[in-house]
Amino acid sequence: MIFEELYTFDDSQRDLYGIICGVDEAGRGPLVGPVAVSAVILDPNSRFEWLNDSKKVTENRRDHLYHEIIENAVAYHIELIDNHIIDDLNILGATMLGMKRCIEALKEYDIDCALVDGNRKPDTLVKAISIIKGDSLSASIAAASVLAKVTRDNYMINLAKEYSEYHFEKHKGYPTKEHYEAIKRYGITPYHRLSFLKNLEKH
Repeated sequence: MIFEELYTFDDSQRDLYGIICGVDEAGRGPLVGPVAVSAVILDPNSRFEWLNDSKKVTENRRDHLYHEIIENAVAYHIELIDNHIIDDLNILGATMLGMKRCIEALKEYDIDCALVDGNRKPDTLVKAISIIKGDSLSASIAAASVLAKVTRDNYMINLAKEYSEYHFEKHKGYPTKEHYEAIKRYGITPYHRLSFLKNLEKH
């Protein structure tokens, strides 16, 4: 299925601004691991079946889209901002840092405007606009959401091989009952966000 309205939206943004990239993140809520951020410049003629907000796409389709986007995008960049930076800056600051890095990594493509999912935008030399629920409106932002989500999920699956008792491959570090029980039993890992665990005794 092609969600043509996402591409129509991007065409309207190109008419307004010129060359655009979509920017999104994954992993603002977990207790462990990095936040993943991605920026993508799509070919205006590209169409990806089932491209949508990564949360609305099945895991198998996300994985397929991930490879399709990487192979066919004009350009993309992905940043992983680790838990230590999240603790130092807070999650919003870390996310904005990742977005800034991603956008500026694509500057050589003469981007005229970055379409950023959400209600905040990074401080960057490239013009940026924030679009609430942009990952459901823009093909470029949806593509960025897929790259960020799959990258972060794969990171957590690999981390689960080192810390199998936490079952990161299941919950991806989000605050589930199983995750809290593992923390209480085994303690925290070097990858946990300490600033997210201040209220752990309440669980």
